[in-house]
Amino acid sequence: MITDARALQRSFVPQELQHRDGQISYLSAALRPITRGSPGEHTFIYGPSGSGKTTLAKYVAEQLQAAAFGFRWGYVNCMSDSSINAVLQRLVRDAGLAAHLSTDGTPASEFYDQFREFDGQVLVILDEVDCLEDESVLHALYDLENVTMVVITISEDNLLVRCDSRVQSRLRSMTTVALEKYSHAQLVDILRARIRAGLAPGVITSAAIAEIADRAAGDAREAIAILRQAVMVVDSSQEREITVDVVRRVEDDAREEIRRDRVDDLGTHKRLLYDIIEAAGEIGATELRETYEQRCSEPKAGSTRRRYLASLEDKYELISSSGNGKGRVYRVTEP
Repeated sequence: MITDARALQRSFVPQELQHRDGQISYLSAALRPITRGSPGEHTFIYGPSGSGKTTLAKYVAEQLQAAAFGFRWGYVNCMSDSSINAVLQRLVRDAGLAAHLSTDGTPASEFYDQFREFDGQVLVILDEVDCLEDESVLHALYDLENVTMVVITISEDNLLVRCDSRVQSRLRSMTTVALEKYSHAQLVDILRARIRAGLAPGVITSAAIAEIADRAAGDAREAIAILRQAVMVVDSSQEREITVDVVRRVEDDAREEIRRDRVDDLGTHKRLLYDIIEAAGEIGATELRETYEQRCSEPKAGSTRRRYLASLEDKYELISSSGNGKGRVYRVTEP
């Protein structure tokens, strides 16, 4: 049944990106000077969850790297690595510039020096950039002469409102690429491409593909998760093909998979806060703070902790809350 399981993974970057031709051309043009030894245009990609923001950025980076020598690129998910040093370490390691440097005891200036000392251009992709603890890292990377940034988030306005005037000025001057949710027909095309790349012929009915697109409602991440769950169910059972009934049975499992992936992506402090709330079932703000500070050797400040909780609730919908101030109560949401 499965001919290439990689095609069913969320991190898979396809050889051909469906229904993003205009955005591919626009982003490629903005970044192409990198391949000629000059800085590209710093670029801001935004759009709803599942609209292909990360895949677009990685796809263009890989296409440009396949066509030219002399530049490196690195990627960081700021949901997992949100401090300045964690972001910089991930980028320099991913770009192959300094695998030996650790976040402990290494000043940020040394990471910046790795970029400066590289004799070539560096493309850095910062995903989930609204999760940064300190947006000043964007200002510093922007000003490095051989670094070009691509920053990714759901909402441009939500990020700008949190930044100081210097960072706002840099972000507002960037080239912008806006993505929208996929249409039903576009999702069907995306699913068919994944199916051709990863499954044997005749494994899934046309009606089942359409059903997945219906249930995903424009979200490619969710559509691919449903497809993957359906493949796993049929592959481990006596059923011969993926039907509409199979799709309906696995929908909840697919959403739970997406939820688990989001939890697994959380950085240390966000994950600790989530685990405390999950273990308690329901917990007040004061008890949450006290438990967090007891379990954490280097707890974050209250303002940072509140930002983490707001991200867990508003952006990732992993928790919910009610009440205000010390009377606020947190609980884990159902998928």
